[in-house]
Amino acid sequence: MRLSEFGNKEIVNLTDGRRWGLVEDSDLVIDEETGKILSIIVYESRGLFRGRSGYFEISWDSIRKIGDDMLIVEFEDGKRRFY
Repeated sequence: MRLSEFGNKEIVNLTDGRRWGLVEDSDLVIDEETGKILSIIVYESRGLFRGRSGYFEISWDSIRKIGDDMLIVEFEDGKRRFY
């Protein structure tokens, strides 16, 4: 899969069905030595003009399925680390 195909997918949590946004609005943490994706940083937004209120990180190991339109992750809401 090319990175350009990855960006327009919606991030959905398998545990509670919550949608967390699009991959293209997130940042990827990549190991510089291996080129592997380590995690995805998802930003919490406050609204259209109020900016971002913080972010949390989803480990690449939490990803269960990459479909045509969605990235399914299994992540318990209480275990998110907010920054």
